[in-house]
Amino acid sequence: MGFDLNDLRQHLTRHGRVVRVVIASIRGSSPREVGAAMLVWDSGQSGTIGGGALEYEAAAAARRQEVSSRLSTHALGPDLGQCCGGSVTLVSEVYTKADLAQLEQAGDVIARPVPPTSQAEVPLAVKRLVAQGRGQGQRPAPQLIEGWMLEPVHKPQTDLWIWGAGHVGRALVDVLSPLPDLAITWIDTSTARYPAHIPPGVTQLPAATPPLLLRHAPVNAQHLVLTYSHELDLALCHGLLSHGFSFAGLIGSATKWARFRSRLAGLGHSPAEISRITCPIGAPALGKHPQMIAVGVAAELLALSSSNEKKLEKERRA
Repeated sequence: MGFDLNDLRQHLTRHGRVVRVVIASIRGSSPREVGAAMLVWDSGQSGTIGGGALEYEAAAAARRQEVSSRLSTHALGPDLGQCCGGSVTLVSEVYTKADLAQLEQAGDVIARPVPPTSQAEVPLAVKRLVAQGRGQGQRPAPQLIEGWMLEPVHKPQTDLWIWGAGHVGRALVDVLSPLPDLAITWIDTSTARYPAHIPPGVTQLPAATPPLLLRHAPVNAQHLVLTYSHELDLALCHGLLSHGFSFAGLIGSATKWARFRSRLAGLGHSPAEISRITCPIGAPALGKHPQMIAVGVAAELLALSSSNEKKLEKERRA
């Protein structure tokens, strides 16, 4: 979660003027978390702060907004008839292309007073959080603090390499590319297998010999192997076991995986190493339709991400 400059830039290019609405603070329950944001323009919007009456009213107000920045608090039950029972404070800010340069110069953390004022003294608490984010790499959580809205600049935290642009590869990219914390690299031997439109945030990387690209993959990247060729799949699994990864999933049946385990053992990999590869990927009970496989894989990766975050949080507190 963070301030997505790339998304804002793309919408400013298309629409010229955009209002960004972000949840700044919450009391009680809320349909979305602090830092959730949406972009609003005259004829549409993208992103979500939770839907329902809150989002409808906030979007309508954004289209009428004339001031550059506005702070508003909404009681979800009494004011909007929602069942959450809490209250939400929103920051709504108008952006044009002229604002991009200043935002891009902010570094890894964007902090600004709400509403803006030329004479605002930066609070010490804000200075500390900004310094930690810029100098020590400690990304602060989005928050409204002493009249200042502070957000880390959004950067995908997980590298995901998808090997294969066939039906399942396309379905996976369709399902996974909207997720905010994935940087997807999509590899295939032929450009003809890719769709005409590649989603934003996805790097298309055709290669005649895909395993040669493994040396460029981060050792903590996640990988999904689903090419048109079992021999190529095997070569990629062999290369991954030699290179390193945080997760590797292989599409296939129990029979395919039994054969692969045997051949990988013959290539010198131990049973413990081979067992790090997940096969089959996803949730076989959902079925074999490409979109069903993609939904199952997405759930698997999200569960893995949640587990890792809880582990890191536990280590921080220890």
